[in-house]
Amino acid sequence: MKIDRREVENVARLARLEVTDQDVDRLTGQIDGILTYMEKLNELDTTGLEPMAHSLTLATPYREDEVKPSLDVEEALANAPEREGNFIVVPRVI
Repeated sequence: MKIDRREVENVARLARLEVTDQDVDRLTGQIDGILTYMEKLNELDTTGLEPMAHSLTLATPYREDEVKPSLDVEEALANAPEREGNFIVVPRVI
């Protein structure tokens, strides 16, 4: 085993998690399985491979910035439930 009950209990205490004895047994087995798998992955030869953040090549579509006409004040405030001049009236939050 890569991890024991004492370590799981210590991590739970540090994280301020309340765990039962059954939880500790279950978590010990699960975490041990994860660590064993990670050890197996560490055996792979990854020399010459570029680090990647995603398994697919994704492109972010960009567009040129264009100046476009915006709404005039009356059109922008047409659906405002209540307005005061050129502003929307909202409830006060304190």
